[in-house]
Amino acid sequence: QVQLVESGGGLVQAGGSLSLSCAASGTRFSIDGMGWYRQAPGKQRELVAAVTRLGRTRYPDSMKGRFTISRDITRNTVYLQMNSLRPEDTAVYYCNAQVDRMDFWGKGTLVTVSS
Repeated sequence: QVQLVESGGGLVQAGGSLSLSCAASGTRFSIDGMGWYRQAPGKQRELVAAVTRLGRTRYPDSMKGRFTISRDITRNTVYLQMNSLRPEDTAVYYCNAQVDRMDFWGKGTLVTVSS
């Protein structure tokens, strides 16, 4: 069973930055893709950014330019740098990992952006 532990959430003013990290453990298989999703109150969970094992990144158009995903393969850790944050970025951010064609999720970390 893969465990994902997110950290780095918190309260930030609009225009500020936050960095999230997610460490994966508990698997003897290679971790394929990793990514970040978010879910705001009353909304569906949406993709923020994803990165393959080879380092190829993917962002929805709405996320391009302010969010940067990176990954440390040796530490099974994925990061999300968030800049120029807006109140509408307020959400619970979830880490995702794909292992052996299965999806695993962290418990989420809350990011609150005040206006």
